[in-house]
Amino acid sequence: MIKRTNFILGIFVLLLAALCLWGCAAEPEEAKLEVADTEFSIRLEHEYHYVIDAKGVIRNVGEVDVKNVEITGYCTSCREEILDGEWFVSSYEKMPHQKDIISNLPAGGQAEFEFEEVAFCAVNRKKQAPTELPEGLEISIESYEIAE
Repeated sequence: MIKRTNFILGIFVLLLAALCLWGCAAEPEEAKLEVADTEFSIRLEHEYHYVIDAKGVIRNVGEVDVKNVEITGYCTSCREEILDGEWFVSSYEKMPHQKDIISNLPAGGQAEFEFEEVAFCAVNRKKQAPTELPEGLEISIESYEIAE
């Protein structure tokens, strides 16, 4: 009788271990986010200082809900040096107004985003205001979490 109980207990422990390993081996869920309908605009911030602002729509085309989606923008063709009449960027970490955070985005849903200061341009009194956007403007999804 004791041998049979030990055998059943051994089988139970093996099944429990197999279930634990199977649970760990399952692929983690992934979200699929895409940025759509992006719009960049030039705005006069101060008398001779212009900035580029961004807005658009982010879509969750995946099968899981996400939360705390952080979105920001970059200008890959802009300089890091401040030159008169040229677009430039800061190498510092993005400030809260330079990114947007979507708190909850369900699967199949979409949300609007908007933030300021993707790039900067300073002009002296003799130069004209910038009328064209620089090349290399892009929106980046920096991070997100899978909603439980």
